[in-house]
Amino acid sequence: MTETQSETQPGTQSETIAFPQDRTCPYHPPTGYPSESRGQRSVSRVRLYDGRTVWLVTGHAEARALLVDPRLSSDRENPAFPFFAPRLATLAQRRVELIGVDDPEHNAQRRMLIPSFTVRRAAALRPRIQETVDRLLDAMAEQGPPAELVNAFALPVPSIVICALLGVPYADHDFFEAQSRKLLRGPAPSDVMAARDELDEYFRVLIERKRREPGDGLLDELIAKQLETGVVERDELVRLAEILLVAGHETTANMISLGTLALLQHPDQLARLTEGDGSGVPAAVEELLRFLSIADGLSRVAVEDIEIGGETLRAGDGVLLSTAVVNRDASVYPEPDELDLGRGARNHVAFGFGIHQCLGQNLARAELEIALPALFHRFPGLRLAVPPEEIPFKPGDTVQGLLELPVTW
Repeated sequence: MTETQSETQPGTQSETIAFPQDRTCPYHPPTGYPSESRGQRSVSRVRLYDGRTVWLVTGHAEARALLVDPRLSSDRENPAFPFFAPRLATLAQRRVELIGVDDPEHNAQRRMLIPSFTVRRAAALRPRIQETVDRLLDAMAEQGPPAELVNAFALPVPSIVICALLGVPYADHDFFEAQSRKLLRGPAPSDVMAARDELDEYFRVLIERKRREPGDGLLDELIAKQLETGVVERDELVRLAEILLVAGHETTANMISLGTLALLQHPDQLARLTEGDGSGVPAAVEELLRFLSIADGLSRVAVEDIEIGGETLRAGDGVLLSTAVVNRDASVYPEPDELDLGRGARNHVAFGFGIHQCLGQNLARAELEIALPALFHRFPGLRLAVPPEEIPFKPGDTVQGLLELPVTW
């Protein structure tokens, strides 16, 4: 693991590099991806696991333009949609709601859900998030050092919160966290399909139970207002619930653990997070979102020809957008490979952009703004319990993050 981005250059533009690639440092993009900051093209060709050649977008302006362009589709049932791992391609057999559909279906689903994910709703959840964070930190302190931070803190925080929001019993967290891991990381296609089947059945049973005994979560509200009135069918609601549950805890858990590692490796920036009255915390979180860019490799398919970055994307071409490289564009972020919590990292694409911008971004920001400062205030002597190069992290074909983070204090 290195403190700064390697200067290793990818192959020439005449060569087609492989996508995805693993990071060599868990908080830096793969060194083999083309980068406009290194004088390379912002739109280039890459090769997928099955030999298919698709477009990779790494320029900030080009990415933001394409993410609002209706000529790019998110429809995963389109035969030309680009999947960058064989296990993910199995999902083409199953409809993926919200993130895998276009308007008007996408707009209808988003309108159903957005009242529960507004800035106001996230603000109202802050006391519950704070209570959850404090309780988990109390448990860590009582147990004493060392601790494995992913399972002791980073994963439980968003899992507890999203369960409370949805009305999913947290007592079932071992089950749905295990299925989420298989769904996102496999390793085999059969693991992905088995996980999806298990989650399908779990939510079918839960929905029927809630129809008989309603609660006060978002899922209960959707059952009463959407399912019982015939606006959505049960299977659509099952798939929506899966997306919300999996995305609602996996992404933020990775941000908490990877953000902790990055801050421990940059003590000057950690000091900026913990000093003062906390007014700089929101800007610090935006910079961490930009710097870490854990949801790398947004996938789309062109449904019409598009001229962008000096290239022509033809209808039927697969298009990938590397958020990690886009968020390191030096024309937008000077010294992009440096973590600078005072940067004010506006306009990053860590949550995507356009109509598919992450629905849960306000909740994720609230969780990060509470969890990270609280962790370091509670344990000011927090440090790694193993050398940084021994910390295992995830491969490039899934959400980026740490498999575990041993710490002591």
